[in-house]
Amino acid sequence: MTTTSRISDWNPGAYARFHDLRLRPGLDLLNAVSRLGAGDIYDLGCGNGALGEALKARAGRREVIGVDTSPAMLEKARQSKVYDKLQQADIRDWHPTRAPGLIFSNAALHWVGAHEKLMPRLASLLGKGGTLAVQMPHQNRAPSHRVWLNLAEELFPGRVGKMGTPGVMAPVQYEELLSPLGQFRMWETEYYQRLGAESGSHPVRRFTESTYARPVLEALDESEKTELIRRYEEAMHAAYPIRKDGSVLFPFRRIFFTLTV
Repeated sequence: MTTTSRISDWNPGAYARFHDLRLRPGLDLLNAVSRLGAGDIYDLGCGNGALGEALKARAGRREVIGVDTSPAMLEKARQSKVYDKLQQADIRDWHPTRAPGLIFSNAALHWVGAHEKLMPRLASLLGKGGTLAVQMPHQNRAPSHRVWLNLAEELFPGRVGKMGTPGVMAPVQYEELLSPLGQFRMWETEYYQRLGAESGSHPVRRFTESTYARPVLEALDESEKTELIRRYEEAMHAAYPIRKDGSVLFPFRRIFFTLTV
């Protein structure tokens, strides 16, 4: 996971609560990588190392190197004992020691701005035959995400805005930006996720508050958070009805692309 200096470090426990749901898109992305260059594999925004084992299985003699800004997440990744190396670095400034065979990033680059500069820069770092593989949530227009910002602006005008929340360009922009650089493939998948019952709260709130809503909530004091969460819960009950067993069927869209140079 990448982060910014304006908000606190990631909470590995809160993030890991939905481990299986967050892992599947990463595995789908890795399965779509058909070619690896001769260089090492870099896991950008490796987080707690959930995909380290799968990357290692594809690595052959290549080293697998995890990169993240979060000390807490890197410590969890270190405990997995899968990565050959771990680096604490901001993706915006990161540079490999040698040309990678694969730059892999699952659910991290949407936290890093200026994609029109970032993506070509990452592609330029690849060795011959190397691949850039990226997966990002593409959910910002869905009620689960949009309502956090809409309510925050309604209740506390000018306090939150879009501070720190994930940003993804339109698909056509990625295609126009990256297809001239090599073999480019892009697709979207909507995952229908079953979120289990949560005592005293809506399951979608629990799913989003540890990721997308972190910078929104951290901009508010405790009483403001309480009011925002109360209003958000009301909206989620309307948008994503809870079933008799307390669970919710939650559609979640993600965008994927690979670029082989």
